[in-house]
Amino acid sequence: MSIKETLQKDLTEAIRGRNEITSGTIRMVLTAITNEEVAGKEARVLSDEEVITVLSREAKKRREAAEAFETAGRTDKAALEKSEGEVIAKYLPAQLSEADIAAIIAEAIASTGAQGPGDMGKVMGAVKPKIAGKADGGVVSALVKAALNK
Repeated sequence: MSIKETLQKDLTEAIRGRNEITSGTIRMVLTAITNEEVAGKEARVLSDEEVITVLSREAKKRREAAEAFETAGRTDKAALEKSEGEVIAKYLPAQLSEADIAAIIAEAIASTGAQGPGDMGKVMGAVKPKIAGKADGGVVSALVKAALNK
């Protein structure tokens, strides 16, 4: 069963169970997936990897919104965004720890022969496919930058 089919099945269950946060969040995610499918010159069906990319983007939006609401003192809205993020996280692959990311980065630096900060693009190009959907890009970028500045 694809991730999209799982989302649709879980949406039906959430509606039946009258779980408003889960059903609303899954609806938003399915809308984002549909928008991605119809974007471009012709409609297509997204693969599970592409669906994970959309889910990662939506989860990042929720994290950033929660931080913004907390900064503004709106803890009620921040809690809602966090709970939506938790619903989305159920459909994402397990997130890598910083140690795992650092090991992948070290391997990429060795394989690309990167020498310093100027080679960040090479390293990120090698790392991205291995961590797609499993880690926040900002964290990975910061770790790559730190590793190359040593």
